Amino acid sequence: MRNYLEQALAERGSDWQAFSELMIRLLDYGVLCRDESKKEAELYDRYVQLESLVEDYLAVLGIRLLHERRFQSLRLFPPGAEVPGLADTDEAFNTGLRERLNHQEVAVILVLRAEYDKALREGDVDEHGCVLLSLEALNLSMKNVLGRNLPETATERLALFRRLRQLRLIRVNQEEMLDDAEAWLIIRPGITSLVTDSVLNGLLGGDHAPAQAGARDNDGEAGEH
Repeated sequence: MRNYLEQALAERGSDWQAFSELMIRLLDYGVLCRDESKKEAELYDRYVQLESLVEDYLAVLGIRLLHERRFQSLRLFPPGAEVPGLADTDEAFNTGLRERLNHQEVAVILVLRAEYDKALREGDVDEHGCVLLSLEALNLSMKNVLGRNLPETATERLALFRRLRQLRLIRVNQEEMLDDAEAWLIIRPGITSLVTDSVLNGLLGGDHAPAQAGARDNDGEAGEH
């Protein structure tokens, strides 16, 4: 397989080292957004160059890739995960790509998805598919939807927003979020691939039990375990 890949890479003006760097980053992070950094822009452009080879390689591992071309982002999902826009599979998914989130992270992700959906309905989405939300509005929505608050301590808040940023669900000035009650964050469109419409409808329909939910696990949905 390596010989085939090396030949195919050479035909596309690339090499094994460049391909390996891209795959390691994708498998390590599980997500890639071109506008996140200069490095991610470089890796995203490399993916576009090598798209068919990357997808063939992941298919061997049973991993699916969701490519949001409009927003220039990639997200990986393990076998059996429910992925918006991709056909479901019946395969089991006990894989290292699944990374459990704690209840606080799940709750915030669900509320961010609800706020994103609200902004979509009201047309408050920018040309990049992003939504601007104040920290005050997020905290208020947490209370209204789930009856809980954001973490009280600065350390817990910092860890929470860092985690959501790592998942490429938000863009945020982390230091500002610690001390400024009037701080703002940006919800990325990738939130729609992580929390499906069925989960969102269940939440807004009265199922307010995030303790039973799981998000990402890199499985494409915040849902029950």
